[in-house]
Amino acid sequence: MTNSSESPHRKVDEKAGTAGLEEARLRQQAIGVKLRHMFDEVVNEPVPDEFLDILKRADNRSNEGGA
Repeated sequence: MTNSSESPHRKVDEKAGTAGLEEARLRQQAIGVKLRHMFDEVVNEPVPDEFLDILKRADNRSNEGGA
């Protein structure tokens, strides 16, 4: 009886599995880099003037109501 863990086919399957895991890891890293880049771009965008006006009006209303 032969040990199936020493089969040449199993060694090929293990190498293919390891290569697949490495490829998946590299793909995940690339996605992470792109997501961080996109996040940085969004964070560094200026706040639109219209939104700042809305915030100022809301702040003024809360100050008038509480005083």
